[in-house]
Amino acid sequence: MAPSDQSRARFSYPVFLDLTDVPVLVVGGGRIGARKADGLIAAGASVRLVAAEVTDFVRREAMSEVREKTFDESDLDDMRLVVTATGDFDVDQRISVASRARGIWTNAADQPVDCEFILPAIARTGRVTGAISTDGASPALARYLRDQVADLLDDRVGEIADVLAAERREIQAAGGSTEDIDWAPRLAELFAD
Repeated sequence: MAPSDQSRARFSYPVFLDLTDVPVLVVGGGRIGARKADGLIAAGASVRLVAAEVTDFVRREAMSEVREKTFDESDLDDMRLVVTATGDFDVDQRISVASRARGIWTNAADQPVDCEFILPAIARTGRVTGAISTDGASPALARYLRDQVADLLDDRVGEIADVLAAERREIQAAGGSTEDIDWAPRLAELFAD
């Protein structure tokens, strides 16, 4: 039996995306829109930024395209994801509705009701990424917990991920599967070094 809507977190299926060259629209040229765009660009996305006013927070040279104008539905053409951060609830909601009508997944900053996905608080070192979400209930709590996780993710954790990736490749190259291996003893050994 499926859990009721009240007992299940709405954003309950975490996923990490390969955004390399994926066209993403960011609507909003202020501090928050710029921060969202920077995170997407760091993940490899091709970002089109649309804003009636593009502030100095926006690194124009990092964007694939900057359209300094108000949003219209043609801005959605060829986009696969949308992040809207205009700071205007009604505008962000309208963008979300238009995106949804085209089957484009949307994140509306600080408006979980208008999102198909939310952006977690992230801690990262090398290949290791920790993502914390509160289902949109409290971004402040997510950031606090992210900072606790970040303390655990030192440079050594990134190095261990690289060592284990090489060991997995060797096993797979020999025709073996890495899914049935109990990695706990190897992890304990690596962390003890």
